[in-house]
Amino acid sequence: MVTLDQLKPGQRASVERIHGEGSAVYQRLMEMGVFDSAEVEIIRFAPLGDPMEVRVQGYNLSIRKIDAKHVEVKLL
Repeated sequence: MVTLDQLKPGQRASVERIHGEGSAVYQRLMEMGVFDSAEVEIIRFAPLGDPMEVRVQGYNLSIRKIDAKHVEVKLL
């Protein structure tokens, strides 16, 4: 399985699983709209590679790569 931090700009994926249920990272991702079966698209990476900008549920948000490693996705 691929994690969100491994995708490249322009790629779209469906969230399959978020690791760390009950943790602060898990809760923060859920509050931002990153949950099972949500579609995400990678928009771009910051100049130094972190954070990354993703489109979820029609809006853009920035996610640190360390947090994106907790999100398993399936390419669309």
